[in-house]
Amino acid sequence: MTSEFAKRKVFGLVGLGLRGRLAVVGVQQVREAAKRGKLKVALVASDASQNSLDKVTGLLKARLVPVIAEFSAEDLGQVAGRESVAAIGITDAGLARGIASSLEGAAEGEGTRKGEGIRGRVTANRQGSRR
Repeated sequence: MTSEFAKRKVFGLVGLGLRGRLAVVGVQQVREAAKRGKLKVALVASDASQNSLDKVTGLLKARLVPVIAEFSAEDLGQVAGRESVAAIGITDAGLARGIASSLEGAAEGEGTRKGEGIRGRVTANRQGSRR
């Protein structure tokens, strides 16, 4: 589980991205950004409905977009100013790196082996591709 500090940091970065139009909210917008090749990382609610997951996870995997399924729909909704949100997509590479490093730092602080990072938290889907 993510530490409270890391969670606040990630949500702060996501909020910054939303205000700067560097992020998209909702399953449909995440799908469209992924189709256009703009998506750098996706935050998908761990408690999202199966229908929402079916709409977005296959496309994200096919497009090799890293997926973070660490937070609830209510948590993501709170960041986006809504009741609940199934998915938020980050379109800026620097912001995506900041989010990943925040989670990686939390993972290392929780006793994971050095270099293991956030593999358990982020589904990399990279298979040798460079971005």
